Amino acid sequence: MNHNLTTLHPYPFAKMAILLADSTPAYNYSEIKLGIGEPKHELPAFVLDVLRENLDKISQYPTTSGLFELRQTIAHWLEKRFFLNHLDPHSQVLPVMGTREAIFSLVQAVIDHPKTVLSEDEANQLPAHNQPSAQPLQKADEAPTIVMPNPFYQIYEGAAILAQATPYFMPCSIDNDFKGDYRTVPRDVWTRTQLLFVCSPNNPTGSVMTMDDWEHLLRLSDQYGFIIASDECYSELYFDRAPIGLLQACAALGRHNFKNCVVFHSLSKRSNLPGLRSGFVAGDADILQPYLQYRTYQGCAMPIPHQLASIAAWEDEKHVARNRALYQEKFALWMSELGELLDLRMPEAGFYFWVKVPEQFDGDDEIFVKALYEQANIHALAGRYLSREVNGKNPGQGYVRIALVASVEESREAISRIRQLLGA
Repeated sequence: MNHNLTTLHPYPFAKMAILLADSTPAYNYSEIKLGIGEPKHELPAFVLDVLRENLDKISQYPTTSGLFELRQTIAHWLEKRFFLNHLDPHSQVLPVMGTREAIFSLVQAVIDHPKTVLSEDEANQLPAHNQPSAQPLQKADEAPTIVMPNPFYQIYEGAAILAQATPYFMPCSIDNDFKGDYRTVPRDVWTRTQLLFVCSPNNPTGSVMTMDDWEHLLRLSDQYGFIIASDECYSELYFDRAPIGLLQACAALGRHNFKNCVVFHSLSKRSNLPGLRSGFVAGDADILQPYLQYRTYQGCAMPIPHQLASIAAWEDEKHVARNRALYQEKFALWMSELGELLDLRMPEAGFYFWVKVPEQFDGDDEIFVKALYEQANIHALAGRYLSREVNGKNPGQGYVRIALVASVEESREAISRIRQLLGA
């Protein structure tokens, strides 16, 4: 077996299961799940209609590149949403079976392990049976680096480990509005960096990249040659102003070939379709075309009924606006009812509260999530499980992620129970 598998961390929800293994939930209450970011709003019925109407096409093998009609629809959506002049559906868009697998597989495809040719003196020092013959013997350089936010979506780290790359965790704390301060990254880290992950809107903190933030990262990418991979799966869940995406920033700066830039989008959060497993990768054709070749061997092609349903979803904005309004209603409800009892910070976008643990729980996120479970039958996620400790500090420790995915009615009930838990 691949020895790198032993270095993977248990997934956050596996850690939660261990934490709560000896706990008994408050059975006098119904269970309310606010831990997993699984949308629970109404499914768009017209998408399900398209899916049902095309089930007979399950008899056909889909191509890895997907239907041209889907790629064209995605390109048009990106052009309209992010003010792009043109996006080539042939070379700059690739449908995928959800962004989770795409993020993982892109890392495997782009990370390269350069080799250094041994000098003649180094070769002569080798044992006789290892002496080079026609080809020079090579040795591996230092492992490539992947820079990622901390806390983070756990696939970033897992993909890095299994690509034999070194994760560099960029702390995203309240001191910098929960965004990474890339000025603190040492030059020797940048010189080894091949890929940088951005999550904007961020999971779990809700922070959003500004145009200045993007411009700074693009300058660094130009200087050091690394790829920027922007996870934008929460981009349509905003309040007043739509977040600026990476491709939008590129276009505004005249970088219409999107050099070294790719973005990930999904229907899971935007359209309440997590089980459809439908998303896409878009951006630099010089990255996507070799990535497509990789996917012909490794990737999962999206079934044709799913592709046709996806076209319907990407073409409609009315259901997205209704979805957004529901989240806005729930955020307003939580702020008005719990804003004075909990240290609630409105996110810039997304559907998570990144909540600082109250002092009555000693600021301990594990103690707080256990209390929510045992006394209120509410599931939340301990922040430390979404982060890694670096230099003795875990930026997620002392925070809890609450996903506002339940209905408005369940949200009211959750608020009532939390108020009681806090002694209000």
